[in-house]
Amino acid sequence: MASEQKVDCGRRRLIVATAAVGGVAGVVTAAPFVASMMPSERAKAAGAPVEVDLSKLALGEMLTVAWRGQPVWVINRTPEMIASLKVTDPLVSDPHSDKLQQPAYCKNETRSIKPEFFVAVGICTHLGCSPSEKFETGAASGVGPNWPGGFLCPCHGSTFDLAGRVYKDKPAPLNLVVPPYMYLSDNKIVIGEDKKGA
Repeated sequence: MASEQKVDCGRRRLIVATAAVGGVAGVVTAAPFVASMMPSERAKAAGAPVEVDLSKLALGEMLTVAWRGQPVWVINRTPEMIASLKVTDPLVSDPHSDKLQQPAYCKNETRSIKPEFFVAVGICTHLGCSPSEKFETGAASGVGPNWPGGFLCPCHGSTFDLAGRVYKDKPAPLNLVVPPYMYLSDNKIVIGEDKKGA
């Protein structure tokens, strides 16, 4: 009887050890497959939402991030930049973004949820070039003596104000696209999501 119990204990230990080794082998084998299902940095840039920390963006500076393979600009506009939008309002072809279906938060003068932060896809709506920032005003900008600041497309000369609104009589037919975005906190946004449906 005693020898039968030894055999049973030995079998139990063998079964437990085999199961443990098999479990570890299963985890080790499954780990690469699970990891391969997680989106890569390239996949995130191709379409996944992108978080942006606004606290690192100084006043008057622009940050470019990749979303869906496109450059997206985030600008921390100065009070002077925001004030310039009143000046450019009569000079742009679509001041309230009525020509292009855009989020509701584009339907105002600043084309943004909060006036100080502007978010836009940095691709000209004419033929897809990337406009250059021309934040300096006047002749120092190289655009013209009355230039209030904005963007200049180097390909065909379309100009945009600091809300991405295209000036009248330019090749670009539409304002710069504002992607869906939302605030996660006062200092963080996520580009590519708009759960509030603003």
